[in-house]
Amino acid sequence: MAKHEFQTEVNQLLQLLIHSLYSNKDIFLREIVSNASDALDKLKYLTVSDDSFKNITFTPKIDISFDEKAGVLTVQDTGIGMTDEDLQNNLGTIARSGTKAFLQKLSSDAAKDSSLIGQFGVGFYSAFMAAKKIDVYTKKAAGDGKIWHWSSDGTNSYDLDEIAADSDTAKKYGLDGADASGSAIVMQLNDESKEYASRWKIEELIKRYSDHIAFPIYLHYEQNKYDDKGNITSTENKVDQVNSASALWKRPKSELKPEDYNEFYKTIGHDGEEPLHYVHTHAEGTQEYTTLFFIPQRAPFDMYQADYKSGVKLYVKRVFITDDDRELLPAYLRFVRGVIDSEDLPLNVSREILQQNRILETIKSQSVKKLLGEFKKMGEAADKARKAEKPTDDEKKAIEKWNKFVSAFNRPMKEGLYSDYANRDEIAEIVRFKSTDASGTGDDNWTSFADYVQRMKPDQKAIYYITGTDEKNLRENPLLKAYTSKGFEVLIMADDIDDIVIPGYGKYKDFELKAVNRAGSDEELGVDKEEAKKKEEEFKPVTDKIKKALGDEVKEVKLSKRLGEESPSCIVVDENDPSFQMERMMRAMGQEGMSGIKPILEINADHPLVAKIRESNDEALIKDVSNVLLDQALLIAGVEIKEPAEFVKSLNNLLSK
Repeated sequence: MAKHEFQTEVNQLLQLLIHSLYSNKDIFLREIVSNASDALDKLKYLTVSDDSFKNITFTPKIDISFDEKAGVLTVQDTGIGMTDEDLQNNLGTIARSGTKAFLQKLSSDAAKDSSLIGQFGVGFYSAFMAAKKIDVYTKKAAGDGKIWHWSSDGTNSYDLDEIAADSDTAKKYGLDGADASGSAIVMQLNDESKEYASRWKIEELIKRYSDHIAFPIYLHYEQNKYDDKGNITSTENKVDQVNSASALWKRPKSELKPEDYNEFYKTIGHDGEEPLHYVHTHAEGTQEYTTLFFIPQRAPFDMYQADYKSGVKLYVKRVFITDDDRELLPAYLRFVRGVIDSEDLPLNVSREILQQNRILETIKSQSVKKLLGEFKKMGEAADKARKAEKPTDDEKKAIEKWNKFVSAFNRPMKEGLYSDYANRDEIAEIVRFKSTDASGTGDDNWTSFADYVQRMKPDQKAIYYITGTDEKNLRENPLLKAYTSKGFEVLIMADDIDDIVIPGYGKYKDFELKAVNRAGSDEELGVDKEEAKKKEEEFKPVTDKIKKALGDEVKEVKLSKRLGEESPSCIVVDENDPSFQMERMMRAMGQEGMSGIKPILEINADHPLVAKIRESNDEALIKDVSNVLLDQALLIAGVEIKEPAEFVKSLNNLLSK
């Protein structure tokens, strides 16, 4: 028997599952049954779309049996099955990309959240929470006819070997026939989990988690007969179907309760929590389709990974097509989970054709509009509730629900402002921002473009905002005081993508979006232009000294029209240059050509630090002051300074004089 070693990270994950997450063991059966259903879905699809599978006749079903005395639970399907290579790839490796980050997240939160196993979709491996050993017997449909046995105790290794078609084991699991296929998962339950080898426990879990599965789930059990004295007279082998075997999304909404939607979501979303919101739509007319979308309470762990997994499954007349197509919804809605079921797409549609299919494009377009409409309603309900003098319980829930949505999904929604031109105006009504106004200050306080416009000064021409990496630092930026002191509200934008999406969006209705930390955004501050020009000429020798001292470190040195008396300097970026935030993003993506952005240094003529060099010709002093003026402005703006040691040196020199 050939022995294969688990990867180290897999072993860590298994240990976390076994030792940290016992409180949520119930979901292991949900995961195993869901995997069995997927195997049936895939084979059913292939029998109508792939010529090599079209001659296969099979009865799609899931069989569950147990041995109460031996503590053994078996889940068997008649689905696609696996080869030895499939077993090594699927059961011998977990989370090939981003594993370390995943493990760190899981490890740190495991003690706080007993539902992590569901949230992260560990799937097959969740069975090790209840089993001390797992054996898998499997045979691939339309394959080479080989039957494979995979076995592990969930520690450091697994065994993999071939078993003979005429063996007792192959016959026991019905894999000996020429046309047979599928997998049997045999779990030797640990001492703390013997309750799962029970008819009533299994029925309870199947009804709770898997009643929607489109294939029949049969429970095999023994039923005793008793005499009038309570003695067992005989034992009968029985088989009962324990699920409704209907696709929940196909049932009329009038027949469904919130509890039905919640349990269905937990199955398809691999989440232990209830969804934040769901949207169930059935469209008829030129195209007939059904969609059922869920919004999670929390952001999926892979939401910001390049290889994120789509959370939407595509069906055609209940036949599974794909759950790996990112074109079902745009990328900025990647947090959405759910089902799309079309009556019009051809069953044999290929992946390539799928991407260009007009029917699917229509479904996608309408689904996006429906989701955006629901998000807008959620926001409006919360805004209305906030204005209530004495909010009801429902109004309080509406506020809480919206706050959760914004906290978790505001950032990906902003991506839509840049990427979804057709719906950008609708998205602009949904996204929220922090603000210098009280409505956008505090943990759960957010404001919208629409609210900002309502509060604008009568003669105000632009919506002002400031971008950076940290909200607290941005609120301390000296540029803000120049605007707030004049009665201008400024939106605080601390997301990493704001410097891309906001300039790309450019304009909300009739109002241009202007960054206060860019040159040319101070036109509305009411500065006397003639006086400003006169002062610039007067202080030109000072700005020239600073520019000479800083050299190529800055693009320009100019007198500021917007700094208060307590701030000696600030930096802004030329209107035509990318921001420092964008530079960091591009460098992170390997675009080194973006490096070397030079700021414009604005100085306050009335500040004592600037006055030090007005009449001085001491080059060392001018150099120290200039370095401090630039570096402190960079630090306040959240920009990393190139030479911290030189900054400290210059600061110490000034302090010692």
